Amino acid sequence: MSKPIYSCRIFNLYEDEITLPNGQKTVQTRIDHKPSVAIVALNAKKEVLLISQYRGAIQSELLEIPAGSVDHGGEKPEEAARRELAEETGFGARQLTLLFEGYSLPGYCNEYMHYYLAEELFPQKLQPDADECIEVKPMPLDAALRLLNEGRLTDAKTALGLLLTAKHLKI
Repeated sequence: MSKPIYSCRIFNLYEDEITLPNGQKTVQTRIDHKPSVAIVALNAKKEVLLISQYRGAIQSELLEIPAGSVDHGGEKPEEAARRELAEETGFGARQLTLLFEGYSLPGYCNEYMHYYLAEELFPQKLQPDADECIEVKPMPLDAALRLLNEGRLTDAKTALGLLLTAKHLKI
């Protein structure tokens, strides 16, 4: 049995009565979340396009890679990645490589995230979402990795995206 608790444009919250593999019954809270994308964009100078964005949940700005939900009826993850890249950085990509896909927080959320590397960038500005106040901050990839190692980049999707990119590029 699944009981709806809350619904908004990004996710739905449920309490589910479930039976565990050992036969025990329990109630668990679950977030039903749209699939999402995260993009590591590298320009011709091998700079990663990080964005500075205010995050209300932590009441602070974060330096992160562009990301967002697959949310335009029938949109494919690659299409969402291209849209989010243009909305959040003002660039498109001639080359988009899937680096990884998987669950973000499977302990309580079914969000499935697709990580892409965007290369061969070109100007392509789309209007950002109304609730986004973003500043693009290009940074050499090695400098971004250094910030990560120093604990100065604290967004998990950004950490994973940068590490996947470094592995892909054999850095």
